[in-house]
Amino acid sequence: MSFFLKAKRLDFSTGDVPVAVLNEDDAQSFGIRPGDRIELKWKNKSSVLNVDTSQKMVKKGIIGLFEEATDLTKIRSGEVVYFEIFDPPTSIKAIKKKLKGKSLSYHETYSIIRDLIKGHISDKELAFYVASSFTHEMKNKELYNLTKAMVDTGSKLNFKGRLVADKHCVGGLPGNRTTMIIVPIIASLDVDIPKTSSRAITSPAGTADTMEILAPVDLNLKEIKKVVNKYNGCIVWGGSTYIAPADDIIVKLTKKISLEPLSKMIVSVMAKKVAMGIDYLLIDIPYGLTAKLKSLKIAKKIARKFKWLGKKFGIKVVFTILSAKEPVGNGIGPALEARDVLRVLQRKEKRPVDLEKKSLHLAGKLLELCGRAKKNKGETLAKNALKTGRAWQKMKEIIKAQGGDPNIDSEDITVGASRARIFAKKEGKITSVDNRAIDEVARSLGAPHDKLAGLRLHKKLNQKVKKKDKLMTLYGRNKERLNLGKKALKRVDIFTIK
Repeated sequence: MSFFLKAKRLDFSTGDVPVAVLNEDDAQSFGIRPGDRIELKWKNKSSVLNVDTSQKMVKKGIIGLFEEATDLTKIRSGEVVYFEIFDPPTSIKAIKKKLKGKSLSYHETYSIIRDLIKGHISDKELAFYVASSFTHEMKNKELYNLTKAMVDTGSKLNFKGRLVADKHCVGGLPGNRTTMIIVPIIASLDVDIPKTSSRAITSPAGTADTMEILAPVDLNLKEIKKVVNKYNGCIVWGGSTYIAPADDIIVKLTKKISLEPLSKMIVSVMAKKVAMGIDYLLIDIPYGLTAKLKSLKIAKKIARKFKWLGKKFGIKVVFTILSAKEPVGNGIGPALEARDVLRVLQRKEKRPVDLEKKSLHLAGKLLELCGRAKKNKGETLAKNALKTGRAWQKMKEIIKAQGGDPNIDSEDITVGASRARIFAKKEGKITSVDNRAIDEVARSLGAPHDKLAGLRLHKKLNQKVKKKDKLMTLYGRNKERLNLGKKALKRVDIFTIK
């Protein structure tokens, strides 16, 4: 049954979902309650909207449209529209089925992802779907179905006849900006590595945030292919590509509700690799008490699932499982991490040795996986690319191709204008480093949205310190923000000294 009303644009915003407002009397006549959804139709178009009701905001015969709804529909005030009560589609039935602990078919999973992209699934319904992975763990077949559905509902890339590799870290460890060193090393050895990265999710900076210090990262698929075809590599933000677009919607929701099932993380990674046409994949899986993955047991379990999915999609997967007791590198925050990366690539004396060593180790494993180096020879090949300057030359080409300045020097990178040095209050040995505390302080300073904010660590785990030794330097855009970082530091202990 269809109902006809006149549209009225309302100067209100929900900040999220598209909402239509009906007069309470009209809503009662139509049998509609607040929270129901309708399918609005006009000019052979349709859109699903959430419904609210009001006695004063709109008169009888009028349907009010919040800003999100008018942005979506482009309907003008006074235009006659009609709507039908939205019947729960297959996707909603599938979500209910999953909540009961039952496995979903590919068709059911595809319906959820398709309707999510179309805006037919609300945040509440998506939250139920995400939460169901906690109460009823996804089986491998379901992981495959969800990955395939994400790939099939987005764009894809194909580098026919070329060797295509990639590297990914599951995250949760501050610093650890190995990707921006590995990509130019691999690309300099004639292996394609089209790296799409996320912005910060569980750390004070993501690879895309850090690369944006050096060059634009919002390239589309056509631009990515052009850069990779010419220079073998790129480092871009995945959100501008329409690769597995449902993943960005799910990521936004999981951040809002602070809930990220491990199954969702696995699918998120693999869907983008499949869509990007990757043949060889190295996955860095750090674990530790203050990291995202708390134990070796969980890390190994995730590694097995990655390997199984890789085999199903024809991707050769290798992984490193390393204990993450402290950050990798010295800088925490986009600008500070970018400076670390350039110091390694430019062979500066102040370069973070731990970041260099880990990058070479991972690059070596990836070179061996894709057949560019013999067993146990990959790290030597990677080290040679770094020492001879080939990797830095390749990074300059990538920076220029993406619209940045290829002549940038590590010491030219600007960091926060206000800074504060933090000193040891006693003598002893650093027995532990709290990664979560680092995250809390860095975010209080403004990272990652303020790319100049963050902190630089001057000491490492197991180092001996004397009273008044410099432990770290905090960086903020101004004194007010710097003070917030100091207050955060009073609540937590980054270093435990005994």
